Amino acid sequence: MLSGDLITITDLLNHQGKMAFLDGATDEQISQFEKENDVTLPERYKEWLRFSDGGECFLPAGAQFYGVAHKPLIDVNDDDRPGDNYIVIGALASGDPVLCEKGEERISLFDNETGSIDEELVYDDFFALLNDLYDLLGIGE
Repeated sequence: MLSGDLITITDLLNHQGKMAFLDGATDEQISQFEKENDVTLPERYKEWLRFSDGGECFLPAGAQFYGVAHKPLIDVNDDDRPGDNYIVIGALASGDPVLCEKGEERISLFDNETGSIDEELVYDDFFALLNDLYDLLGIGE
């Protein structure tokens, strides 16, 4: 069951642009992924995965999120991260990865050009990123 927060966000996303949501992952699939990879994904991202196991927002050029059951899958050893304490859970069309810290709710964007996390683009949780995605991508400009 979707939380009220996620329903509000998905309604807003659907209103703002073209989305490609996938079938959701099951709790079993998420737990199995975490167990096999010895990680704990952020709770808000797990809620997203239950709704859409990955998916794309603001097609054709926006953001892609990775899943645990549908390709592209989250690769916990992805080289496109600043350190072992991060997991790449998606990417912007620019190629900049969307990161979560292992065992934390925070979501951040890694700037490939500067080779660092943009401190202005660190979000308290995945839903905060989704709420800012439209402006972040500059779609309304």
